[in-house]
Formats: sequence, C-alpha cells, structure tokens
Amino acid sequence: MRNPDVAFRVFEDYDLNVKKPKYIYFGRFIADSCRNEAKKTFDLKKRHYISTTSMDAELTLLTANIAHVAPGKLFYDPFMGTGGFPIACAHFGAVVFGSDIDGRTIRGLGGSARRGQTGKYDVVGNFKQYDLESSYLGAFVSDLTNTPLRIPPPSKDRTTGYLDGIVCDPPYGIREGLKVLGSRQALLDVERQSHQDQFKEPGYIPPKRPYSFTALLDDILAFAVATLVPDGRISMWMPTANDEDIELIIPSHPCLELTSVCVQAFNKWSRRLLTYRRRREEEVPEGAAEAVRREYEKGTRASELNDFRRKYFQGFKEFESMKKEFIRMKADARAGEEMAGVGETPGAGATDSVVKDDDTKT
Repeated sequence: MRNPDVAFRVFEDYDLNVKKPKYIYFGRFIADSCRNEAKKTFDLKKRHYISTTSMDAELTLLTANIAHVAPGKLFYDPFMGTGGFPIACAHFGAVVFGSDIDGRTIRGLGGSARRGQTGKYDVVGNFKQYDLESSYLGAFVSDLTNTPLRIPPPSKDRTTGYLDGIVCDPPYGIREGLKVLGSRQALLDVERQSHQDQFKEPGYIPPKRPYSFTALLDDILAFAVATLVPDGRISMWMPTANDEDIELIIPSHPCLELTSVCVQAFNKWSRRLLTYRRRREEEVPEGAAEAVRREYEKGTRASELNDFRRKYFQGFKEFESMKKEFIRMKADARAGEEMAGVGETPGAGATDSVVKDDDTKT
C-alpha cells in the first residue's frame, strides 16, 4: 500500500543465539530517522570531487554524530583531504574548516573529477553541491606540527579552548610513509630563500620529512587538549592489526577521557574510531596536565618510523603463513585419526570397553 493513513511496525527482541524472540512489540509508526536519506544524499558515487582515500559517507556521518556535532558548534579537521568529515559536520549544522599537508587536494586538480564532467572540481565545489557553502569557513595548508592556529597556553583562571570538536582520519602512512612539513636535512641559505620566494605560489609543494606515527597520535591529543572547550570531543580513526601480538596501544592523555571505541574489522587488520572528551579543569589531577614527551621511533625510512606500516607489509604476511601452517597441521592430524580408525580390527573397541567396565566395577 502506498501512502497509507496509518502504518504499523513489528519489532522482535531476541537473546543471543536464540531462534525464538523473547518479546514482540507492535506499535504505530510515528517517524523515521534521516539516516537512510543522508546516506543516499552524501553517497560518494554521487559526489563530484573525491580521491582514493575519501572516507565512506556513512562513516563520516557516524563520526560526526558520535562527536556530538550540533548547530552553531565549531568543528575542525586537520587532515581534511577532499572534505568528507567537514561536509558531514556541516550537514548537522556545525560551522567547519580544515587543513591538509597537501594543498593540491584542497584546491583540486583543476579538471574533471569524474568521466563526463567538465570544469574545475575542488572542496569548495563539494560544499556547493550540498548547499552547505555557508557553513564552510575555508581551509589552509598545514600539519599539526606546524599549525598556524592559535595554541593557547595552559591557564587555570579561564577556559582557553575555542573548538567544540575535532573529527579526523589521520594518514596511516602505508602508501608513501607518514610525513610532516620540514626538511630531512638543514637547508642552505640559498634553498631556504628559494622556498620563501615561492611558498605563496599556487603550485608550490613544500618539503616534507618522515615522521613517527606514534608521535603523530600524541600530537593530535595534545592539540585537542589545547584547543577544545571543556566537554568538547575529538573523534579520530586509528589502524590496528588483528594479531594480538602486534596490536597498537590506544593513545591516552590525562586531560582527555576515552568515551567510545568502535571497531571496523577487515581481513588482516582493523581500524578503530576513538572518541575522547575534554575533561574539565576540576577533573584533571594536579600536575597531570604537564605532558611528558615519550621516546619515539627513530630513523629516516618510513617503515622505521611507523610500526603499523612495517607490520602491514611484513608482519601480516608472517601472520598469514602461520595461519596456513596451523590449518595444515589440523588437516594432517585429522587425516591421521582417520587412518588410525581404518586400521582398527572390528570389535576391538567393544572389548576394550568391557575391560574398562570390569576394572571400574572392581
């Protein structure tokens, strides 16, 4: 029936691993959520400008929702890429802005993003596509180690944060290795002057250097502590291996409370959506806010500075070969049991059983 005057729904409540429902609820349908409609609206297949690393639209909406995005709040994405997370936050009414280490991703390539389309496509175009341009403050080229944003000094007398929330998917550094702005080696005066003369050019590509993935996670939390308002939230994705022996430790900070951990499992690895709440000053123990910088991985190669990347290319292969070996051993053991069963003489099992019964009675 189309467009009925009254609609009813039946809900069945099951216990775990039970085929029959414990309760059955029958009620009148009042309203539906906007989730399905939002998934269709922001589907990446319909978005004009995307990249190979654009986050699935449903996951961006989920991340924004769990970060308590609401109208009038200010949200920031330090790894915005093509703007997936800021668009999701703007959908829920927040005012958004972002940054990325690669300005070409923000500005677009100057051509069509999909076959059959003409004209320039960029992050601004995505906001225009969804009529969310009024919620977009803009973007800039930067990383968290060289951010132009104001980092307020710690103060007990007043609240220094200005962001209501941070949502992001930090780079995992698998394809190219994790990098931040800066030079691997000290620049000569001529090289430094060359960068100063060109950094405002549209096609300028700043120098980058390898960086520790663990240090980046700690930098994100430290940035959140300095810029979030009390009870503000940060939701970020973090990769982890499915093998317990190489699982990454969830980063922590005394000024942040871990409120939620959601896992999205893949074949050999998973990623977790971590959500933290900025503690109020009275909740932070005296002296705990003084962050103690840890020792991080050292080296010049990407794999030396990123344990997950190294395990992605090496450890997962070892884990897979161990898994195959375990399956082979089980198959050999099963085949041995079958061969042993064929070799037994008829009635031997019954005789043994009688002897055991007699011994037990004795």
